[in-house]
Amino acid sequence: MSPLDPRAPLVLDTRTLARRPGEMRTVFVTESAPADLGNDVVAVPAGTDLTLDLRLESVVEGILVSGTVAAVARGECVRCLDPVVLELRLPVQELYAYPGASAAEDEETRELEDDLLDLEPVVRDGVVLALPLQPVCRVDCPGLCPTCGVRLADDPEHGHDDVDPRWSALLAMTDAESDAPGADQ
Repeated sequence: MSPLDPRAPLVLDTRTLARRPGEMRTVFVTESAPADLGNDVVAVPAGTDLTLDLRLESVVEGILVSGTVAAVARGECVRCLDPVVLELRLPVQELYAYPGASAAEDEETRELEDDLLDLEPVVRDGVVLALPLQPVCRVDCPGLCPTCGVRLADDPEHGHDDVDPRWSALLAMTDAESDAPGADQ
């Protein structure tokens, strides 16, 4: 594992808080979103604003980070392929343990590295898990016609006179009766 770069956008220096239980600092950061913050259907585009409003608290085990992450995700509706814009505002809370502390022995607890903490994995996990697997432009989106691809929201009366082939013989009989002389009377 390579050492953290203190100049990286989502790396915070905690030297003023480290090993001083009860100390607190608020941090408000607006950074460019990293690449691959989502999936192929919906994602926070790389380079767009990612806003973090955080509180860093020194506790006995390490530094507790809590607050919110705000971002705008863009994608397309899985039913009609229209653009979808989702405003995300997610709570985050993560303990960064001091190296060698009992909390650091837990596999899921993140550790401080030289009094630095990296928020990117926490932000990535929170944002990616908050994104819908199948985003829709609206809950009642009718989607596209499976036969011709017309947007059903634009033409609610759209339909096709497709007949199930199992009924074709019956349809032929009704057509023959309507074409018979005197059928219009």
